[in-house]
Amino acid sequence: MARDEFEEAVRDALDQIPPELARVMDNVVVLVEDQAPPDDPELLGLYEGIPLTERTSFYAAGSLPDRITIYRLPTLAICDERDDVVEEVAITVVHEIAHHFGIDDDRLHELGWG
Repeated sequence: MARDEFEEAVRDALDQIPPELARVMDNVVVLVEDQAPPDDPELLGLYEGIPLTERTSFYAAGSLPDRITIYRLPTLAICDERDDVVEEVAITVVHEIAHHFGIDDDRLHELGWG
């Protein structure tokens, strides 16, 4: 899958986020990169930032946006077909957005989003 198609799959996944959740997402950017970090080359997505549940009044004083990064090549490596990629991207986007809302990996696994 070409990068532009992959980015479209990420946009489509973001469009599926319920509006009531999308409205409360705050100061977060979603990016696509080809390669995962060298120390975790099979990583599909990564949330970097301060979850909404941990922000204090000091957060708003010039904080850079949180980052959600979706990694294209590791995702393509585990998917056989385009539909598989679209589904995996949607799962990864939800998983990383959940971290933005303060939900940890253990809870995500319990909910079936691990």
